[in-house]
Amino acid sequence: MKKNKGTIENSVADEPYFARSEAALSSFLGRWCAGTLPKEEWTHAAHLAVAACYVFDHPAKGALQKIRAGIIHYNACVGTANTDHSGYHETLTRFWCGLIADFLRTRAFSSRLEFVRAALNRFGRDSSLFRSYYAFDVVKDVRARREWIAPDCRAPSKP
Repeated sequence: MKKNKGTIENSVADEPYFARSEAALSSFLGRWCAGTLPKEEWTHAAHLAVAACYVFDHPAKGALQKIRAGIIHYNACVGTANTDHSGYHETLTRFWCGLIADFLRTRAFSSRLEFVRAALNRFGRDSSLFRSYYAFDVVKDVRARREWIAPDCRAPSKP
């Protein structure tokens, strides 16, 4: 079976490269912040890792602001237009940040790296989890891309 850098599997050897050490995570995060992370590496796992880092390191409101600004900046750097139909998506960003912040509160994590690995293990295999929280196509909804729309379906049980 072919493995991609962003694929999440069960063993440490199969973790994304950025989850293998604190140094790798810091390097990945630095390249993302600088807008030099290759576009093909901006995967679901990468989104989760960025969110987990910011949620771990900052209060919720500050984390969300930094993630929002970071995604908009990153997209501009790699040529992804932030429009009504592509790029930054407010509802999905807030959804995943909230889920990851809730997960952080489930136990004490000893380090940012431990939390990133746990978040990847918990959420990395299901990039479409948000679909069970919304009765409409939240990805294509222009209003949802521009502003937060709370889930309108009964949410699955907490992590």
